[in-house]
Amino acid sequence: MSRVLRRLRPAALVLAAWALVHLAAICVDGCDDDDAPADLAVVLGNHVAADGTVSGRLCRRLDRALELYRQGKVPKIVVSGGRDPGSPFEAEAMKRYLVERGVPAAAIVEDRGGENTYRTARFTAEYMQQHGLRSVIVVSQYYHISRSKLALRRFGAPEVRGAHAVMVLEAREPWSLLREIVGYYAYLLKDYDDAA
Repeated sequence: MSRVLRRLRPAALVLAAWALVHLAAICVDGCDDDDAPADLAVVLGNHVAADGTVSGRLCRRLDRALELYRQGKVPKIVVSGGRDPGSPFEAEAMKRYLVERGVPAAAIVEDRGGENTYRTARFTAEYMQQHGLRSVIVVSQYYHISRSKLALRRFGAPEVRGAHAVMVLEAREPWSLLREIVGYYAYLLKDYDDAA
């Protein structure tokens, strides 16, 4: 058994080193905002309580999109999120949050089918293609930016940039980072043939 472990050790070390390199790349890419003016921003959904209150994580995403809108960086915001049992649609609560803070309803595109990053990217890329738009800013937590940008590009969005929400370290941060490393490669290998 120890002989097998000795043989596996080099592979495990290489894998661990690669994971650390990719982790660093995710962090750098996610924190390196390129929020030059774009045709629209897309805010990826997150938990919404039964009473429609957005979670702290989602609130920070929405506040970042609100900042971009107020600065004149984006004229439209896509809010995308599905629905947990017993709660309203994330997209509906997100739109309400932005409208209450002065964003005109006409400037918000609501995607209630954004149950995950893949579906959000597909909807947003198709919306861009249908309306002749070229550039989009992804708004999420820093660790989520790389995978979101990858999905949008794979669905045909020509120019994809990122703007991360205010960073608040949470107990689940290590899990979120690990999930994004695995998720990135899962998205890299996904079938995007149904892209419009």
